[in-house]
Amino acid sequence: MTTLPTHTEKKLGLVIDLDTCVGCHACVVSCKGWNTENYGAPLSDQNPYGADPSGTFLNRVHSYEITPDEGAAMTVHFPKSCLHCEDAPCVTVCPTGASYKRVEDGIVLVNESDCIGCGLCAWACPYGAREMDQAEGVMKKCTLCVDRIYNENLPEEDRQPACVRTCPAGARHFGDLGDETSDVSKLVAERGGMDLMPEQGTKPVNKYLPPRPKDDQIDILAPFLEPVAQEPTGFLGWLDKTLERIG
Repeated sequence: MTTLPTHTEKKLGLVIDLDTCVGCHACVVSCKGWNTENYGAPLSDQNPYGADPSGTFLNRVHSYEITPDEGAAMTVHFPKSCLHCEDAPCVTVCPTGASYKRVEDGIVLVNESDCIGCGLCAWACPYGAREMDQAEGVMKKCTLCVDRIYNENLPEEDRQPACVRTCPAGARHFGDLGDETSDVSKLVAERGGMDLMPEQGTKPVNKYLPPRPKDDQIDILAPFLEPVAQEPTGFLGWLDKTLERIG
């Protein structure tokens, strides 16, 4: 069995804003593309153009319709991938040591050459964040694009997970959640960031920012939707009065 490190130098992870995620799946597509083309074996698909397609995705977006006791109904888009837990049960159940948590940054990875595809890590993960690649016969998961974030050949702005770099709504944020002064830690503190299923005791590094009540939101389009004039003037005013007389 694999042991977890007693501490990690960093806690790299994601902060996902459920208030601004629009469910466009750009993060899913970019994740699939980057990890298929660059990291490890390609993420395979089975019968992709048939009646019952399936495939390996390291990031998925689920959408839910919510009707709160107070306030308007809303649709919440909920992205989910590996949460790189501090107390990761997927690591401790691995019989070969293929699944491990890095000391230098806290990222949970799978050494595909050591994975035997037993599926114990998938059973142990309470979030369903592990994916068995049917073509390769090994378990795969979010790597936080470890091959991007440390790649000095990339421009600095691209040294972040593909999903974060791609998100058009700015709903995904990446950084060191072990550093209280980091931008992501400040964002969590300001917005009341939450753990997913904290009762499981896994201490997920990734955090979610809850949707804000609709009543508290400012409609930025409201000023542009107000009528510019109560009564038409100029030519339009003359035309309006003429049409009234004709009518």
